[in-house]
Amino acid sequence: MKPGRTWLVYTLIRLGLFAGVLLLLLVLQITPWLAAVIAALISLCISIIFLRKPREEASKTLYEARNNRNQAASRPSAASEDESVEDDAVDHATDDPRP
Repeated sequence: MKPGRTWLVYTLIRLGLFAGVLLLLLVLQITPWLAAVIAALISLCISIIFLRKPREEASKTLYEARNNRNQAASRPSAASEDESVEDDAVDHATDDPRP
């Protein structure tokens, strides 16, 4: 599954859980702000218990993206090679001042 799709599915499942629990609590006529807090806690617990596979896939894509970014940053770029060539040329230039 594509990384963006993995995150989208996981996020939609989490939001659906929250909305379902919140709706249930509001139907039971619990104060809205208290219902939102309770719904957040209950949906968090449910997602930790039952959504292990989508959570692991999402964290895997995050790890791979971060690992790829670190590898790209560690590779020398073409600009740094150009800079080193220019530095060598300046260092070896003659000390012939021009008027």
